[in-house]
Amino acid sequence: MTGTHPNTAETLLIALGDLHELVRGEEQILLQSVGPLVLEHNVYLDLSRVERMDAAGIATLIALYSSARNAGHEFALTNAPHRIREILALVGLEQILISHNADPKPHSEPQLERSAA
Repeated sequence: MTGTHPNTAETLLIALGDLHELVRGEEQILLQSVGPLVLEHNVYLDLSRVERMDAAGIATLIALYSSARNAGHEFALTNAPHRIREILALVGLEQILISHNADPKPHSEPQLERSAA
């Protein structure tokens, strides 16, 4: 991250819990849960359980990345399965969104859960 002020924001590693798809209809869960966090913290999103992603999921990741950057924070994906990495590479986002840190040091690790509704 570049800038004149050092980034002192807390870093969060967020596991998606039982959210296995970033697809239309599911993407709002991620946006509503993580959106406020990227405004206050650096966020690493653990995608290890994500099996599918469509254009709505990609758009959500871009929105979260943009919000974080505009707030002066980092947003990156970690532990993305091979198929998700392929999709991101296909649309030219792998180098932008995938964390290349081998082991981000999270301060906390919130879990996202789907609502029962």
